[in-house]
Amino acid sequence: MNLHIPVNEGDQKQGSMDASLVLVEYGDYECPYCGAAYPVVKQLQSHFGRELLFIFRNFPLSEIHPHALMAAYVAEAAGLQRKFWKLHDLIYENQASLSQHQLLNLAESVNVDVDRLLKDMSSFPVIEKVENDMEGGARSGVNGTPTFFINGIRYNGNHDFENLKQALVPSK
Repeated sequence: MNLHIPVNEGDQKQGSMDASLVLVEYGDYECPYCGAAYPVVKQLQSHFGRELLFIFRNFPLSEIHPHALMAAYVAEAAGLQRKFWKLHDLIYENQASLSQHQLLNLAESVNVDVDRLLKDMSSFPVIEKVENDMEGGARSGVNGTPTFFINGIRYNGNHDFENLKQALVPSK
């Protein structure tokens, strides 16, 4: 299955849009498998450097992860204050203790204006961004997290560094 919604300017991204390798993750902040993949993605970014563009799209599985949707809203709202990635990382690093109170504490710890964050969390742009990520994931065949796409093609292998690294290496 291919990525239904192409990488675009509205995505949360790290790296250059001109990078030769594009890794898209559909993730859930409360998913333990996403938590395990988080340091692997960091390792891939370090390994590939400027060659890799990493995109994170929200796919909260709120039926089994009660704080995942709120975490997605908090991260996206923080993005309006240019703090998405700082909060994204902190949420994964504190995944075992997510709650509304903890999410707001994490936001405050990266100097997010919490009053603005609370307003933005329920704003149309933030809700629409999360819903669009989820809809795009569903249309691309995402049914669990994490789900990775490499240069637009779904990756179905293991989520460890060596397997993802091999899948990212362009075929010669």
